[in-house]
Amino acid sequence: MIELCAGDVREIAVLGAHCDDIAIGVGGTLLTLSARVSSPLRVHAFVLSGEDSRREIEERHALAALCPGAEVEVRVLDVPDGHAPGYWEPIKNALESFRHTCEPDVVFAPHRDDAHQDHRILAELVPTVFRDHLVLGYEILKWETDTPRPTIYHPLTRRIAEEKARILLKHYPSQTDHDWFDEQAFLGLSRLRGVQCRRPHAEAFVVEKATVHFGKV
Repeated sequence: MIELCAGDVREIAVLGAHCDDIAIGVGGTLLTLSARVSSPLRVHAFVLSGEDSRREIEERHALAALCPGAEVEVRVLDVPDGHAPGYWEPIKNALESFRHTCEPDVVFAPHRDDAHQDHRILAELVPTVFRDHLVLGYEILKWETDTPRPTIYHPLTRRIAEEKARILLKHYPSQTDHDWFDEQAFLGLSRLRGVQCRRPHAEAFVVEKATVHFGKV
């Protein structure tokens, strides 16, 4: 496959509608980036729902485990789960405030065709705030049949894929009653994406638009 290089990534923004979205969608990439950068990776996390709850505690512990050695800042809002479209203005204002706290090299957020209304409203708002950034739309494994047709793959080693699954199961005990929240499901999806890019495992993303330079810049 043709490989594109994003350059030296030192600062990223990761956005999710719920505590666990980021870890499910981009956990393997976070583990990989944290291990590769020469100086501590700066990670700015933004989550719509779960403030002052057990789920916020889970999220903070999970992100710390997924970003060892990184500088991690987490902001969790109190938007009611499942009702994000009704909170459009507060979410937009919070996103704009979050935008002023960071200058990321890459932005990770849900993809626009996600079937969950909370994921979708966040996906629609992110490009209106991060207007000049590379935004990668991640996929969130769940019951709905909304898995996208990815355009970008980030290869993972089997060790990283297994570590991601282990962290998900360890740090999100509130979610283990879901019949899709298990190691086989997470490794199955990452293995499928790996097959599609000829690697052991991978995380896949949707890119709405980007520029490319050929030769020396």
